[in-house]
Amino acid sequence: MALLGGSAAAAPADRLDRFRELTASIDPSQDDALREIYALLDGEIAESLASGGVFASPSFLAERLEAFTETWGGLTARLLPLERALAAAFSFTEWPRGSTVRVYARGGGSAPLAVLADEGRPQMRALPAGPAGTRQLLVMWEGAPAADRARTLRFDVLREEADGVRVAWRSSSDLAPEGFTARWYAVRGTEITVRHQERYPGWAPGCEGQAEYEDVYRLSKGSGAFTRATRREINSWHRDLHAAAERLFLALGRGDRATLGRLVPDAAVRARLPSSLRSEPACDGPPARDGAVAIAAAAGEREPWTLTFRRASGGWRLSAAAPVVP
Repeated sequence: MALLGGSAAAAPADRLDRFRELTASIDPSQDDALREIYALLDGEIAESLASGGVFASPSFLAERLEAFTETWGGLTARLLPLERALAAAFSFTEWPRGSTVRVYARGGGSAPLAVLADEGRPQMRALPAGPAGTRQLLVMWEGAPAADRARTLRFDVLREEADGVRVAWRSSSDLAPEGFTARWYAVRGTEITVRHQERYPGWAPGCEGQAEYEDVYRLSKGSGAFTRATRREINSWHRDLHAAAERLFLALGRGDRATLGRLVPDAAVRARLPSSLRSEPACDGPPARDGAVAIAAAAGEREPWTLTFRRASGGWRLSAAAPVVP
């Protein structure tokens, strides 16, 4: 996420016409065209804010921006007023890049006070006042959903101060440097609830039934940061199962008979396991009625195997193993 300077405004007379020309033939890889689009939008907003009165109201500005979004439906614009500034979130429905949150001084000016840029589409939500009554807003950056409905997700808290605005908190710095891979999230008042995934041995993208966490984060009044208040684990058995499978593969490679004896109680099953057996990235089968779970593995030059685990009092144990017959 970047906090950047603003762009200069274009002449007002031909903004909409120029916007129409750009969006009729724009290539999202052309940064110059993208910068010009934002220069047009900056100029439109700055002109209204400088005029004051009804022309500077969020409702009037929304109508002005609607002319642009109606000209090209690929643009989405949302406004959120602060005390001395106005925040605008812009995103493009057809592009994976180029979305920004731009903050403008209420008195006008040729450039935004600040521009935040990140991957995904931004959403904004007003937060309770921060230290000394400063206005704050929460920015949510939503990535495109994958096949399993998971999406990348990041949060920023933007705070208005006497000399402008600043980013007071970032989830990508404090909570999840790589961002959340979230299946679901909700914002209620000063709480963010996120159901997200974390990679572990045996995790595969797009698969159902894998381990997830449902975390609740609460806003701290003093710092303006969100901190985790509670965590609930979902499908933790899947992580535990693959932790046992990972120990099995390591024990086979090292010839660790003691560990193999614990993980594979049946001597006949142990005897047929090749030392080259390793994990194979694939979705596991659903648990059977007796609780058995089959996972994919491979040996040698990608010889596929199926390993069946059952949960015992001491954890997951391998109960059956066989190569896959074509």
